[in-house]
Amino acid sequence: MDLHSGYPFWAVKNGLLNIYPRLQNDLTCEVVVIGGGISGALIAHYLSEANIDTVVLEKRELAGGSTSASTALLQYEIDTPLTELVKLVGEQQAVRAYHLCREAIDKVADLAQKVGVADHFSYKTSLYLASSRWHVKQLRQEFALRQAHGFKLDLLDKAAIGERFSFTAPAALYSYSAGEVDAFQLSHALFKQAAQRGVQIFDRTVAKEWQSNSDGVTVTTETGYRIHAKYLILAAGYEAQHYIKPKLVKFRSSYALASEPLTDFSGWYERCLIWESARPYVYLRTTNEGRAIIGGEDDQIDLPAKRDALLERKAAKLTKRFNQLFPQIPLHVDYRWAGTFGETKDGLPYIDNLPDQPRILLALGYGGNGITYSVVAAELLRDRVCQRANPDAAIFRLDRN
Repeated sequence: MDLHSGYPFWAVKNGLLNIYPRLQNDLTCEVVVIGGGISGALIAHYLSEANIDTVVLEKRELAGGSTSASTALLQYEIDTPLTELVKLVGEQQAVRAYHLCREAIDKVADLAQKVGVADHFSYKTSLYLASSRWHVKQLRQEFALRQAHGFKLDLLDKAAIGERFSFTAPAALYSYSAGEVDAFQLSHALFKQAAQRGVQIFDRTVAKEWQSNSDGVTVTTETGYRIHAKYLILAAGYEAQHYIKPKLVKFRSSYALASEPLTDFSGWYERCLIWESARPYVYLRTTNEGRAIIGGEDDQIDLPAKRDALLERKAAKLTKRFNQLFPQIPLHVDYRWAGTFGETKDGLPYIDNLPDQPRILLALGYGGNGITYSVVAAELLRDRVCQRANPDAAIFRLDRN
């Protein structure tokens, strides 16, 4: 599956950080993980921390799929507002999902420190704009509900937005729990530490098929080697859809660009994360070297050739939107790219086993919070492998809708 177009900034910036061998023999382990992106990296970290014998398979180089195209904004807010999520899954589970994402931001910060890439993570604030005056009522309801459940945020009116930024909007939510990360660097650092703990990692190795029973699973690679394990964890992101039925997600394309390093951030208060209530929405962040990253212009195209053809036009629209928001900041685009993403009915991930296959576990962090979802998945699946009950598992079960 072709997961991105153009030149994803993170892959070009970082290059090939680490290369691992291809699998060239049969193996036996406790857990085999398919997927070498940020989800697989977090899972490998948590499993190795629990002294679980683990093997990781990745068809490309590590972090070479959707992780390399991620804009890596870290927010506790998911694409489905809390007021709407309550209607879909109930207040208790909706609020808990939001809290888990907030906690995950702190865990990413801690992990970045532990594996030596703290300079590739930054805590941030986040601005959520009302794209239309018709959205103001919903933002006020969202503010009241989040505040009632312990989330720290402000409700800004048009004047307050204009005092802080070079643009204004009918209203906005200003949140104090957010972050940004280089997911490519973090993935490689997590894998490096996991390998030092004994995790066996193989890139450029394609898992072709598996067979499972009540005792375990056997994964066969494209070259005929076999891995016998107690559990298989599918952490292959959007490519996991090749392995499972029914289809759980609608695929879309999202577009992004990265600027040259900026010297002036006039009108960009605290260089906060920015997104909006429109669907699809535009989102913005900066990097530790002062670049601006702008993403959005999502569409329903999931054919790589069509996505490639639209890249320049979409990048031009994103540039125009940036100039409207920040007319005082000269923007010169260095990189343009597009990537596949998917969305579920309620905006929550799927973290569960396949029906009637308790040895096949899913870590499918679909939606706009892929990295925070992956932290949650890594912890839940570690507990599952260790046969420890976790009450949060019910929120993300496969059969919830």
